[in-house]
Formats: sequence, structure tokens, C-alpha cells
Amino acid sequence: MNEVRIPPISRRRLAQAAGSTAAASFLPAAAAPSSTPSANVYTRLGVRPFINTTATLTINGGAPMHPEVRKAMDEAALWAVNLDELMEKAGARVAELLGAEAAIITAGCASALCHATAAAIAGCDPERMKRLPDSAGMRNEVLIARQSRNDYDHAYRTGGGKLIEFDSRDEFLASFSRRTGLVVVLGTGEAKGKVRLEEIAEIAHKRNVPVIVDAAAELPFRPNPYLSRGADLVGYSGGKILRGPQSAGLLLGRKDLVRAAFLNSAPHHGYGRAMKVSKEEVVGMCTAIELFSRERIDADYRTWESWLHTIAESLNSVPGVTTKMSPPAGASPFPVLRVSWDPSRIFLTGAEVHAQLLEGEPRIMSHAAGDATSFVIRPVAMRPEHPPIVARRMAGVFRKAPTSPKAPPAAPATDLTGAWDAAIEFIAGKTHHTLVFDPPKDNPSKLRGLHLGKSVQSRFTGSISGDRIKLQSTLPLEGMHIHYDFQGTVSGDTLSGDLSLGEFGMARFTARRI
Repeated sequence: MNEVRIPPISRRRLAQAAGSTAAASFLPAAAAPSSTPSANVYTRLGVRPFINTTATLTINGGAPMHPEVRKAMDEAALWAVNLDELMEKAGARVAELLGAEAAIITAGCASALCHATAAAIAGCDPERMKRLPDSAGMRNEVLIARQSRNDYDHAYRTGGGKLIEFDSRDEFLASFSRRTGLVVVLGTGEAKGKVRLEEIAEIAHKRNVPVIVDAAAELPFRPNPYLSRGADLVGYSGGKILRGPQSAGLLLGRKDLVRAAFLNSAPHHGYGRAMKVSKEEVVGMCTAIELFSRERIDADYRTWESWLHTIAESLNSVPGVTTKMSPPAGASPFPVLRVSWDPSRIFLTGAEVHAQLLEGEPRIMSHAAGDATSFVIRPVAMRPEHPPIVARRMAGVFRKAPTSPKAPPAAPATDLTGAWDAAIEFIAGKTHHTLVFDPPKDNPSKLRGLHLGKSVQSRFTGSISGDRIKLQSTLPLEGMHIHYDFQGTVSGDTLSGDLSLGEFGMARFTARRI
């Protein structure tokens, strides 16, 4: 089937879009904030904004909204409407634009997945809807391919779904039971699985079980790449490349399931009541979809590519630094620039580069991390004036880098070999883990061993210099991963210090030899 350009809602909008450059269509032009803000809504709160080279990550603010989206939301805020009426009309308009049977606007893609799960388990039965997340006795089993597991599995579980993982076709067939209510697929993981979407849909539909695809970071091109292959529902984020409100999303697909998903969501008093979408966000998402087209993305791509060329030219002039531009990988429709440096000439770690970029002025948020000597730059959250600033700041960090290695680690203060009981005190609550050290004999400054949590375990790595220790581990849990970064000191048979849990904050630990 040929891809069809999505028509704008009016000739006036078409004229507005045609009168913009690619950069201006992507970013606010007239009222663009300063790169070094002296006083704005963030600095007045004590928060320093930054130039974002990490693309559409939610934690870093996502992508900037289209100016037209912001204007539409401002207008929507002036009026009162009935949300049921608004959602019905907006859903019909979005479905028409995207070539789907039905659509609703949600509070992000995770919300769309949660509402879809509630729809599959409880349908439109108010008694069942009111019971969720207690789904006992309902069709609450959710089948998911191993390659589709990720942190957003919570969206299926919170509404009462019980995840059952499969890998092969035989495992998929054996996973079905009278309790099976839904099959879920991660769009970016589908091609890596052993069972393709067409076969998944065919097998599921013979058992009257719907299939949903999580396509959060992708674009809803027409014809839809998943609905056309047999999926019943597909969810998208609205605040990424679509550049709508960051906290909005879309659920597209089969009319009865989309309707059930909406009845299970706000403003109704079912399980999804907490996932409210405002009238402003509904209008903003409609506007973003009206603006969306393959041609517009292609124009943005050329702009992003030129920005990366500007940065690469500056960084390539620094001895020991190289760059490489790559086309889109996976679902992301934008180029990326990999920045690498020679560790024998530039004695900086990724973590040190990250810190210097974030502590300077203007601040720059980057993907540089850990002990790595490379990172990627993703351009979609930058503004037209940002590339020269990023180029100058990054080149400055590398030019001022140490040109000689750090002093070697001191001899270990003690031998940590053996098992240690680690008492962990969170901001709220406490627990005990076990660390079993088995350091390599040929390198006493390196640490390794086994980290046993309450229900899962994994290997850890680390280092010791004198009485200072650093340990890192990642515990797998329900298709997700929990990162632990221990830093502290050793004194006799006691280890103590701080524990970083990444997005889950900080804790304190005290470990004693068993």
C-alpha cells in the first residue's frame, strides 16, 4: 500500500505550515527563550534549564511542542466543554487523519497501554471495571514475547494483568488458556522475536484474544504499520517526535476496544480515573496530528543533519576526538552523531564529560556516562541557535582535558573475599542484600562477585583503592532492571557508604562480613 500524506484541517493551517522553514516548523521562532536564561519560569524556582542533546527522553523534557500546538492549547484553556463530547469528536478526527477505526487521546503511551489492558480484562462491564485492579476470575492473563519485555510492563500489570512470557511459537501456543485476555508486543522488539506480528495476530484471533502494540517512540504513519499487519490496538506517545503535549498519547485501533478503553479511563470513575487528560491536551494532540506528515519529518531530518554537521566540524578539530554520523536506528526518525575520544590522549571518562557539560554555562544534557569514551548526540530537542553553542562547549571540555593519566589506585586496605550482609536503608523502608566478593587474583584493585537481592541476583563489578570502594550491579526483575551503584569505605569487617539507585533516588548501606 502507498503511504498517504495526512491532510491538514484547513487551508489556513496549510498556508501557515507552508510559510515556515523546516527549523521554524519544528521549533518556536518568535519567542524562543535565551540559551542563557537570566530569569524565567524555571530559574525563578531555582532550576537551571539546559540544552538537551538526548532527544525525547521524558526525564529531560521530551521534544519541544510545535508553536501551533501551544497556541491551540492556550485557546482551549479559555473555554469550558464536556470532556465526553470532546473526546468523542477528537477521537473521530484523529482516527480519520490516521486511517484507524477509532482513536482516543490518553495521558501518555503508558496510559494508553493501561487503558487497553483494562478494556481487554473488564470490557465495558461496570461491575468488573469498578473491581480493577482486582481481576480475579477475569481473563487477566497477558501474553508477552521475551523480546518485548521492558520497564513499561507496569502498564499492563497495574490494571490487573498477569504477564506470561513466551519465546518460541510452541511456547506461545502453550501459553493460551481460558484466562488469556490480551497479547502485547513492543514495536521495537517485535522484529527480534521468534514469532512475527502477523502470526501472533492470527493465532490470537482464532482464540478471540486481541493484540496490542506499544509503539511509544514511533510515528503513526498511514497506513498504520501495525494495524495493517493484524494488531487490534497500537499506542503512541504524543510528546516525542509528534511534538504534541509531553504528557499526552494516543490509542488507535478496533472501535469496540477503543471505546472500552475510554470508558475505563478519565473522566469516568474506573481504574484509569487517575490518568486524566485535560481539554487543553486533547486539543493540543489533535493539532499535532493535523500537522504531522512524512514530508514534514523529512524536512526536519535535513535540518537535524545540518546541526550535527556543525557540531562534528568543531569536535573533529580537537586532537584525539572523532565523530561519526549515522542514519536512524530502529524506530527513531533522526540521525545521530557519535562522539569518541582516544583514552591514551584525552584522560576523561564519560561521567566526567557529562558533569562538566552539565555544570557549565549554558548547561548541556548529554548521554556521556560511566567509564565510556564515547556517546551519541541526538538533535531533535535542540533549537536552531543551539548547535554552535554545543559545538563550542564540547570542544572546550576536550581541549581542557588532562593529558596524563591519574595516579594508579592504592593497595587495597583489606581483602574483601567472602560473603557480606548489606543492610540498606532507603529514604522510606529498609532491606538486606548479600554481597559475595570473588576478586581476581591477578588484579587486586578490581572487584567482582555476586549480588543477591530479596528475589533476584546478578554479578557485580567494581574497584578498590586503599579503603575506598565502588561497586556496580544490575538486578533483573520482571523484564526490567534495577541499577545499584555502591560507593563507600571499608574499615576492618565493615563496609559503609552511599547507594545510588538511579531514578529511584539514594540510600545508605552498611555491610558486615558474614
